[in-house]
Amino acid sequence: MKISMNDQPAADLGTMAKGDEDAARIYAALGHPVRIAILRQLILEDACCCKDIVGRLDLAQSTVSQHLKVLVTARLIDYRPERQSSRYSVNWQQINAIRTHLAAFAGGCCTL
Repeated sequence: MKISMNDQPAADLGTMAKGDEDAARIYAALGHPVRIAILRQLILEDACCCKDIVGRLDLAQSTVSQHLKVLVTARLIDYRPERQSSRYSVNWQQINAIRTHLAAFAGGCCTL
């Protein structure tokens, strides 16, 4: 697979920087396979509580809670307290924003 630079002026590439800090925060949150697995689980189930995720991934509750906190901080998932448990769901607005960022990045700098 050959990667080559497009004939884009530097100013056009500079406009991609808008949102880079948010994107870096999101990419960092996705930098662990457990967090990717949690996000995938939430996509499949729409919304669930920590206990459900613990059961599916066979991890300690404290471990899952730490990873959920990272995903909430990155705004990749939403947290909603409900009685004695908490519900987590995918923040589709943030997922779509990162898709847009990736598309702009790939379209603005190189072709495959």
